Amino acid sequence: MSLLVRAGVLVPGERGCRIVDLGAAEALPVLREPPSEDEAAYRRIADDRVAGDLPERITENELLRRYSLTRARLTRLLRRMAQEGWIERLPGHGWTFLPILTSLEAYEDSYRFRLVIEPAALLEPRWTLDRHALEARRAEQVWLIDGGVFEVPDTRLFEMNSGLHETIMECSRNAFFIESLRRVDRLRRLIDYRQMLDRDVTRERCQEHVAILDRILSRKNEEASDLMRRHLSKLRGLKTVARERRAVDPVPQAQPASLS
Repeated sequence: MSLLVRAGVLVPGERGCRIVDLGAAEALPVLREPPSEDEAAYRRIADDRVAGDLPERITENELLRRYSLTRARLTRLLRRMAQEGWIERLPGHGWTFLPILTSLEAYEDSYRFRLVIEPAALLEPRWTLDRHALEARRAEQVWLIDGGVFEVPDTRLFEMNSGLHETIMECSRNAFFIESLRRVDRLRRLIDYRQMLDRDVTRERCQEHVAILDRILSRKNEEASDLMRRHLSKLRGLKTVARERRAVDPVPQAQPASLS
């Protein structure tokens, strides 16, 4: 919050803060605080995993040596990585990395798959509106649009946006659709952490999320399905370009932003 105030985006008032200048948020990348030591180590491991520089199986001692970590920090990082679904403990000794999307072709395929199942899920015959859960997701998106998108960490932004899509999918009551989307999200998590897309673009996608949710909450699922298809088609193009740019310039010049 303090970063947004210093950047001139928010002004303190009697009942919290009010937005005065969203354009000022463009300066936020230079104001954002550097990642913590744990976060920096996490990103190094994630980047090495995506680049294929880590073996499929690895021991804790190897990780300690490679990244100059303390045992306590490594334990925290392994716990987080396991919770996020891209590493798991082997029986007896060591850890194994789980499959993720690394090639541009596989990444593109994941969006083509989502284009099939997500619009279709909105038209499932057993669709059941979970108004409470969807309104909570809508409130998150409105908060992001109102300035939160410029200060929320990349990992949290991914969780909020992917969580929105999963909440919509859960209303379909189709177990195969639900589990398929969750699996795709696990596979693309590390790639999306490293997208070279700015926060203004992310804010536009959040506005599309709200438009989709408004149709769903009004029980206009056919319209929501059409909007979802257009949303994913546009997003696929943005992310494919970002992936291609990262392949040419693997060190981004601006903070990445995660979209869903």
